[in-house]
Amino acid sequence: MTEHGEEHSKDHGDQHTDDNRRAAAPATKPSTPSKPYTRDVHHERKLTPPAPPRSGHPKSLSQVLTRQEAYRDGHLSRKAFASLAILTFITFIGNFTQLQLSAALPTLVDDFGITVTLGQWMTSIFQLTMGVMVPLTAYLTRRFPTRQIVITSMTVFTVGSVLAWLSPTFPLALFGRFLEAAGTGVMWPVLQITVFSIYPLARRGMAMGIVGMAMAVAPAIGPTLGGVQTDANGWRSIFLSLTVIGCISILLAVFGLHNFGKSDKTARADFFSVGLSIIGFGGLMFGFTNIQAYPFSAPIVWLPMVIGVAGIVWFVLRQIFSEKKFKEGKSTRPALLDLSVLKNKYFSIGTVIASLSFFAFSSLVVLIPLYIQNCRGYSATISGLVMLPGAIAQAISQFFGGRALDRFGARPVAMVGTILLCFGTTMMSTIGLHTWIWMISIYQFIRQIGMGFVMMPVTTWSLNCLKPAEVSAGSAVTNTVRQIAGAIGSPVMILIMYSIAAAQMAGGQQAIPANVAGIEWALRISAIINFVMILMVVFGVKGEDAGSTRAAVRRALAHATPHATK
Repeated sequence: MTEHGEEHSKDHGDQHTDDNRRAAAPATKPSTPSKPYTRDVHHERKLTPPAPPRSGHPKSLSQVLTRQEAYRDGHLSRKAFASLAILTFITFIGNFTQLQLSAALPTLVDDFGITVTLGQWMTSIFQLTMGVMVPLTAYLTRRFPTRQIVITSMTVFTVGSVLAWLSPTFPLALFGRFLEAAGTGVMWPVLQITVFSIYPLARRGMAMGIVGMAMAVAPAIGPTLGGVQTDANGWRSIFLSLTVIGCISILLAVFGLHNFGKSDKTARADFFSVGLSIIGFGGLMFGFTNIQAYPFSAPIVWLPMVIGVAGIVWFVLRQIFSEKKFKEGKSTRPALLDLSVLKNKYFSIGTVIASLSFFAFSSLVVLIPLYIQNCRGYSATISGLVMLPGAIAQAISQFFGGRALDRFGARPVAMVGTILLCFGTTMMSTIGLHTWIWMISIYQFIRQIGMGFVMMPVTTWSLNCLKPAEVSAGSAVTNTVRQIAGAIGSPVMILIMYSIAAAQMAGGQQAIPANVAGIEWALRISAIINFVMILMVVFGVKGEDAGSTRAAVRRALAHATPHATK
């Protein structure tokens, strides 16, 4: 067989596998001419060609890289490699920024003279904003070229870093943090969709593992460097460094990033739904935040929570009806989030598992530095160093988790991950006032090995369970849900910690031992959540997609074109 013939067989086999190997996924109706576009961001789109590159921009950078140009003969082209490297670096910056402030949070709280519950908004608003921005990814990647999205996003990020760096008040610092999150919120989905558009099915686990490894390095570097910077030059030096990194990212995007996917000037987004999501999730979190200072009967607590729940319900119903009208041809604008992908039970299970992981993980990012610094009296640098080994372990395990997914499938990999995660969290819940501080590092090391074997393999598996035209919608849904879960996880666990600590102090216990008891119970609840994840993997991660994707592709190729396997 010729080289061309082999390549054709691969493409045919990949498509055949995507379309036919999942019995649980609902059949997708063929697109009709009446619809202006589908949700497929990068595959098989017949749209208006992109505008010619503007003066001053290299033609090669403005041209759209097709899948055939990006991935050939089992390897990335030089252009695709450079672009993916830049996208990975910029996405890394987003994860890095999200966690860098964790070790500095106790110092920032003291500097502004605010409560820990209010101060944790510096981390929660990042996750909440990213959760709101993620659904816009499908629209943005359809409407604008990749380069324009990235350059604009990093400009917003850099402006936010400058504001947080120079802020004289906490509200201004919080606004700067919001802009940082708005600038990086779309980057992970853009990278994820790009990887899925370039790599064939049998190589996605490996590719996402490599990307996930880079993303997992952020928790290793972020808190540690943040702690060192805080002890040396104060927490503001963190935002100064982010300003410099933002400028570097803009330059990389301008001079090295290629476009992926054709732009569609007719694409529209439902910004009213964006407003509903902000009101819904923001109101709910604001109510949780105020519980520490006010009784639940106070309007400042229950009223934002009621408004938040109403906003979330309205948001969900609007997405369902908007998508129904779009698919019936009664509307030219799709829903912000296509919740119909949740009809695929395997995708839904993967999304829930990933969300529970984010819920439990985000709380520990705040709780552990509080324990190390406020309860044990160690510096921010030590706090970061204690978290370092675990974050490195997650980076490595995420890489091998992706490779294991390709070879063994999602179920055995996720089983190992959830068991390690549950065991590490259970052991960490035994900490006390006299626990050897580096024992925390050992427990976190075990936990994050488990995280590495859960997050990326489960996410990749769940998206593989969707049809190609559903991947962009699925990516938006799963990333939105888990970011929101992460944003809610932190205030909920801090609320639990302080509630138990308050009950302890009411019984005559001193403040520090009471806070340690509160942290212990919050960790026990996290361990219970991890045990629920084990049960979900045992009873929910099933089907052909739970096995080796490479084997699935080989079976599909043998069925479609037997000579292609030779």
